Amino acid sequence: SKIQFHRSRFLSLDHHHLLPPNCCAIMDKYNTLSDFLKEFYIPTYVLSPEEEEEEEEAVPPPASPVLVFINSKSGGQLGGELILTYRSLLNHSQVFDLDQETPDKVLRRIYLNLERLKDDDFARQIREKLKIIVAGGDGTAGWLLGVVCDLKLSHPPPIATVPLGTGNNLPFAFGWGKKNPGTDRTAVELFLEQVLKAKEMKIDNWHILMRMKTPKEGGSCDPVAPLELPHSLHAFHRVSPTDELNKEGCHTFRGGFWNYFSLGMDAQISYAFHSERKLHPEKFKNQLVNQSTYVKLGCTQGWFCASLFHPASRNIAQLAKVKIATRNGQWHDLHIPHSIRSIVCLNLPSFSGGLNPWGTPNPRKQRDRGLTPPFVDDGLIEVVGFRNAWHGLVLLAPNGHGTRLAQANRIRFEFHKGATDHTFMRMDGEPWKQPLPLDDETVMVEISHLGQVNMLATHDCRSRSMFDPSTPRHYDASEEYDDNEDESMAEGEEFRKFGAADTFKIPDEVDISQLS
Repeated sequence: SKIQFHRSRFLSLDHHHLLPPNCCAIMDKYNTLSDFLKEFYIPTYVLSPEEEEEEEEAVPPPASPVLVFINSKSGGQLGGELILTYRSLLNHSQVFDLDQETPDKVLRRIYLNLERLKDDDFARQIREKLKIIVAGGDGTAGWLLGVVCDLKLSHPPPIATVPLGTGNNLPFAFGWGKKNPGTDRTAVELFLEQVLKAKEMKIDNWHILMRMKTPKEGGSCDPVAPLELPHSLHAFHRVSPTDELNKEGCHTFRGGFWNYFSLGMDAQISYAFHSERKLHPEKFKNQLVNQSTYVKLGCTQGWFCASLFHPASRNIAQLAKVKIATRNGQWHDLHIPHSIRSIVCLNLPSFSGGLNPWGTPNPRKQRDRGLTPPFVDDGLIEVVGFRNAWHGLVLLAPNGHGTRLAQANRIRFEFHKGATDHTFMRMDGEPWKQPLPLDDETVMVEISHLGQVNMLATHDCRSRSMFDPSTPRHYDASEEYDDNEDESMAEGEEFRKFGAADTFKIPDEVDISQLS
């Protein structure tokens, strides 16, 4: 066959002059790679159909072939530097700059080519072992996760995340760290070694549906992002008229997330921060500036003195009725304390700079509520409420947590007619302002479980899988639990607890610039 013919040409080094110049250069680079780097290398003919007649590798298939997607705009200059390092170590054609080419186009092209090469044993093994590395913020990681889900592959590649953003909640949850990595050869090879040893872990996908009556002429209810909708919000858009979820006379939006969805004042602060950063990117080059800006915005928006500056009409209970459903599909109302100004639906144990709002409930006090350990693949989402910024800062104290409201398989927000003309929402780090029609009593946001996606995780990551034999199925009696009741802390008491914590300190892994 043609493929075998080209492979025989690679095997015959004495006839190396017969190979095209480009092919010789690629083979020369491959031969100079260390045995370690060869475990990740993908030949160009597997990636691009145009190269099929020029390059066919006669080498053992790599143990851990990777496609590398890097957001060159993330981490200041780090993204661009990381691209150069990966391209110097691997095949230039397996490293992609997301500012130049979108991941959906790249993956569709590669998988179409792999399908064309399905009779090639080498290409088949590449497809079976393929992994993805994505370097960027949480929004970039969510973008890749959404694309992989949309492709509906029979064997979707697991994804490792390089913490190149500001929040980095996804990388932190799966053991890849919190701080921006080094971009030199040593740092990249160390990360690749972790990828080689990583375990696969499934995490739940969560589908979000928002529906409202079509506004009158002149009105628009499309999401308003800070200056522009980020790529990760490809997952949140108005459905087409032919979509099965479309309903006549209504505007229907759909989307998905993997880490968290939040509604209320924390999303408002995040929106203000992102707007400021996109208007003046030159002012956001280091964590100290980010930290001071977040604090300033938190103060000007009234988040630290919410009871004085935040209108009661914006509190969650006054804004919407909240319902939850268990796995059996039965819906019931969820009581939301009147002081709650922000609500978070959490899938992973990492939020707002690496904090865990759910914490570890005291088993004696929580047993009657039927709570379980928060697994990332159990089909349940943790629902947590916050009163103000001081309540959020309690998370930094030992055993600190938000107000644990429920665990649910589905959750629905039914907005009260005329309650407000807009609210703020945030999904996996990306905030937006959501206009709401004042004359509509049917505005609804519903979150439901929708399948799973594969992640790569280090063996000591903080995320727990219910299918991992080493993961406890019940709360461990030896663990340290929080003894405070969720509902008993009065307004302002969280401030006293925060200030009185003798052992209070900001953990090393927490980036205070991400505290909402």
